[in-house]
Amino acid sequence: MITFKSVIFDADGTLLDSMDAWGKVGADYLMRLGIKPLPSLRNDLRTLEGLEMSRYFQSTYGVRESDAVIVDGINELLEDFYFHEAPLKERVLHVLEELHSRNIKMCVATATDKYLIESALKRCDIIRYFGRIFTCGEENTTKSSPDIFIRAAAFLETNINDTLVVEDSLYAIRSAKIAGFPVAAVYDQSSEEHLDEIKSLCDYYGETMDGILRFL
Repeated sequence: MITFKSVIFDADGTLLDSMDAWGKVGADYLMRLGIKPLPSLRNDLRTLEGLEMSRYFQSTYGVRESDAVIVDGINELLEDFYFHEAPLKERVLHVLEELHSRNIKMCVATATDKYLIESALKRCDIIRYFGRIFTCGEENTTKSSPDIFIRAAAFLETNINDTLVVEDSLYAIRSAKIAGFPVAAVYDQSSEEHLDEIKSLCDYYGETMDGILRFL
């Protein structure tokens, strides 16, 4: 068993069962503007975050709104889901309680805007476990870069090799590994087509969140 001093959790697809909502929101946004989405839309948006998604809509669909207006429009479509519906993934509460009992420090690193994630974590009564929520928007980065994980580890005051990153998506796992973080991957249906590569890249893998406890 390896003892980590802190854990950085992704939110969507890891703590929250929310990736299906993200899979639909791009099409919903375009249709609200009267634009018919291409069949490839869902796959095209898979690794895009915030401003990247905005630029994609501008370049591919000719959306003339500003970046800020597009991001706000997407967030608006997601508000009801995060405020009232987004559920925890299976066994998340059990894992958080166990880590807290071991005095392991925790924070969140997410590509979703803070007010949405913060609302869901409060509603699910787990926000108390996290010292801080880091967002790509506030950090002016994306998870295609390891910057958000590095800054989260600095906040937690633990070395990279003592800080476990828990993720579900291949591109974020790849970024964390490039920076030297140990990574635990948790299954999410949205990443199923990349599952073999995820398993080969991560240090630990669990079908559900509590699967990683045997490594901690």
